[in-house]
Amino acid sequence: MPDTFENQTVLITGAGRGLGAALARAFAREGARVAINYRRSAAEAEALAREIGPRAAAVRADVTDAEAVRAMVAEVAARLGPPSVLVHNALADFSFNGDARAGLDTLGWADIARQAEVAVGGALHAIQAMRPHFEAAGGGAVVTIGTNLLQNPVVPYHDYTAAKAALMAFTRTASKDLGPLGVRVNMIAGGLLRTTDASAATPEAVFDTIAGLTPLGHVTTPEELADAALFFASPWSRAVTGQTLVVDGGLVCD
Repeated sequence: MPDTFENQTVLITGAGRGLGAALARAFAREGARVAINYRRSAAEAEALAREIGPRAAAVRADVTDAEAVRAMVAEVAARLGPPSVLVHNALADFSFNGDARAGLDTLGWADIARQAEVAVGGALHAIQAMRPHFEAAGGGAVVTIGTNLLQNPVVPYHDYTAAKAALMAFTRTASKDLGPLGVRVNMIAGGLLRTTDASAATPEAVFDTIAGLTPLGHVTTPEELADAALFFASPWSRAVTGQTLVVDGGLVCD
């Protein structure tokens, strides 16, 4: 994909580690300037920025704080150039441990609200902060990160899945509002990834079972999911918006 992102600044939320770090490396590999947002993972984000080089910067903000996000976007524009691509990957603290999950008998509304505050609220704040840059550039792209648990809730992570379902709906409605600006908004719905901090608590036997059920015969990696984000952020998907693409090796069908 030569020169596709050469003049683009990409803001990735929750990019200090895990999938976010894989996303940052993928966009940097294709020539983009990369803003690595983090909330608490300062050391990891700064190390990743040094690894990528001068076309990357680590920027701190809690995506649930609208003012902090506006300040972050202004900092990104000053350090790397106006951002034209947003990848909303930030995730509230979560562990994919089916044995330790909150069941319906113990789940509280606050659990769902916390996940939604980061998933949907974070997307809202970032889009609002970037809108002037989208308008100035005459276009742009937003990629949100979802889950295949909507299609196949094999483990009922109620709070996480409900928030991602809301984010999918928000992705679709945002595409309608941002379309006239030339901004495309799409979602990548991943499955369990092998391996991130969030999936580190998943037993190896579960990974092996999923691999055995998947047509490609292995569990999707963060790097594979990140490559799909490149498509949605590039001109190659210029006629695609409001869509959700399941990236899980064929495990489920949307």
